[in-house]
Amino acid sequence: MAEFVEVHVTVPDRDVAERIAAAVVAQRLAAAAQLVAPITSVFWWGGEINRADEWLLFMKTTAERFDELAAAIRERHPYEVPQIIAVPLVAGTADYLEWIRRETTPESDA
Repeated sequence: MAEFVEVHVTVPDRDVAERIAAAVVAQRLAAAAQLVAPITSVFWWGGEINRADEWLLFMKTTAERFDELAAAIRERHPYEVPQIIAVPLVAGTADYLEWIRRETTPESDA
């Protein structure tokens, strides 16, 4: 896996999105979280096709912090099976990637 990842998570509403974003950034599990305005998701669940208006979060972190980030999201997420996926960042400016590394280092290690 790449050293840096962007984690994508869908949630049912803005309140949940803001709670998760604030918590994971405060815990230094993500350097940043962007909330994307309502999206429409179409998916299989319970043996049928469903549609839902959701919010999408994009979180920047290191691959090393992914498991901790995913656990923190699950603690706060209302879905039985939340979408928590990591997409590798294959390139980025050196200063931005260094910023992600610095901001996701636990304070005791900084």
